[in-house]
Amino acid sequence: MSDRTTHLLYLHGFRSSPQSTKAQLIQAAVLQRHPEVIWCAPQLPPSPRLAMEQVSGLIAGWPGHSMGVVGSSLGGFYASWVARQTGCRTVLLNPAVDPARDLARHIGKYQLWHHPGESFDFKDEYVDQLKQMRLEGPLSPGPELAIIAKGDEVLDWREMSLRYVSARQIVLPGGDHAISDFDQHLDEVLKFLNLD
Repeated sequence: MSDRTTHLLYLHGFRSSPQSTKAQLIQAAVLQRHPEVIWCAPQLPPSPRLAMEQVSGLIAGWPGHSMGVVGSSLGGFYASWVARQTGCRTVLLNPAVDPARDLARHIGKYQLWHHPGESFDFKDEYVDQLKQMRLEGPLSPGPELAIIAKGDEVLDWREMSLRYVSARQIVLPGGDHAISDFDQHLDEVLKFLNLD
């Protein structure tokens, strides 16, 4: 990789937020080590269509060759969508492969993990929006790093590994969906983004 990342986008997962541990660790490292980097970690609306409209507006004008996107779980699915539009480098953290299928049984009202007083409705129409965004077959829109935990209690690590077969993969022998030891992988993420 010849181009250093100048703009970095973080996309959180279902029920999560920019206050997640992974987002906060990346943000702190970027602000401390690379304060010149444009950092963006939006709170995404539950509607996938509106979420991607919001993201598209936020990154309009960003240089595809020197931007990066990090996505966790559902955010990983979104990150792949962004990478297809921009050709940017991508870091996928236990990425959702088929969220339309997986979230179809989760229609209803939910509280946000990091804001227990706030709730949102996940609607049938959002599943349809995810179906329209579905990424078929292995993709290689730009350089990709996938960190996949075999111990993920939410998503099947084998499915993730097959979907991102063209990506550089770090497959953790245990771990969990949240990648609770993410601090141990932070330097590898920053190195992949050509920041360290």
